[in-house]
Amino acid sequence: MRLPVLPVLPFLLIASLLPAQTAAKTQKPASAKPAAKVASAKPTPETEAARAALRQTLEAVDAGWFGQPYQGISSVDLQGTLGIALSGAAVNQRVDSLSEGQVKGNSQGGQANLRVKSTYFANGDFKTDLAGDFGTLLYTRRGDRGFLYSKDQNAYTTKVDRPPSDAPATFMSWFRQTLNDIKAVYIDAPTFKASLGAEESMEGRAVQRLVFNAPTGPWDAKKREQSMAQSLGFWKRGKLEVMVDKNTKQPLRLEFRNEEQGVQTRMDFTYGGNSRLQSVNISNSSRGFEGPGWLRVGYGGDGRMSNIAGELASQDKKVSFAMDLAWSKTRTAADIAAIPPAGATKRGPVEMETQLLVGLASKIFDLQRAGLNLRAVAVGGK
Repeated sequence: MRLPVLPVLPFLLIASLLPAQTAAKTQKPASAKPAAKVASAKPTPETEAARAALRQTLEAVDAGWFGQPYQGISSVDLQGTLGIALSGAAVNQRVDSLSEGQVKGNSQGGQANLRVKSTYFANGDFKTDLAGDFGTLLYTRRGDRGFLYSKDQNAYTTKVDRPPSDAPATFMSWFRQTLNDIKAVYIDAPTFKASLGAEESMEGRAVQRLVFNAPTGPWDAKKREQSMAQSLGFWKRGKLEVMVDKNTKQPLRLEFRNEEQGVQTRMDFTYGGNSRLQSVNISNSSRGFEGPGWLRVGYGGDGRMSNIAGELASQDKKVSFAMDLAWSKTRTAADIAAIPPAGATKRGPVEMETQLLVGLASKIFDLQRAGLNLRAVAVGGK
């Protein structure tokens, strides 16, 4: 399944606080836990009505947020930054807590910054340059061939993930397929129990509350690592409540909670002309990062997104990103052609991945010690 990057940007802003940025190799699994039960009863009229209402909302999002402006658009250039910052006060408070007041910290704080420059095609071809506190990487794929190169190790591997078999040719189709991924989880699958909440009024608008619930396990404070699938898939279980404008069918407010992942947030959406998403204001109660946040979207004269930026902040911590976007109908795969630098050492995928994960885990451990509530990358097991 493709990663639903743009339709669930607020979700991913929350996800940046969670662990595992890189997948690990599969190990022999331990004894499996019993699978969580899902709703299997025959759908009621209320359930069907709630699912139908969410389907209409996704269709409104497709038409208003994306849709026609992206017809024929095959690629996008992204350039920007991602940053995590911790104040000295956050570090010192953590030291004081761990030592029960016996040791006083004298930290100036810590931060990790990443610069991103990428060309991404709707069909899955891409070239991405990453540079910053996690190292300098070049990752590219054209068709079923590509490589991952680490400047710090002067090494590369040619083992890359294959592109999706159903990859579309344009971003108009890409967005639609991405929304279909969301639809498959919340509407088509029996995982979530759907119901209708009360009809309400919000800023003079008639609003319908939609409720989708798939219970999770409890938060485990001792758990310090997990797989990428668990991190990025947090939205596939939990409790989702959406306040929908009964006239436009656009979402006005979203409340989401996944107790097991420690995610709890409320998002309020505002719109500009032509029902385009303009901003998201966030009230975040996720564990270790309670505080406000925001997402802003800018558009060019062509009606397409030209920049996105967001931030989550608590008293002593901040996660932020800012990206410029440039869309194109004319780029081809030849525009992202690349080869590993001469003299670089070729490594097997397991060796390369392990070295990268060890370095990443070390940096995340530094941030953990500084007081940021992150779970580490799992070096073994998905």
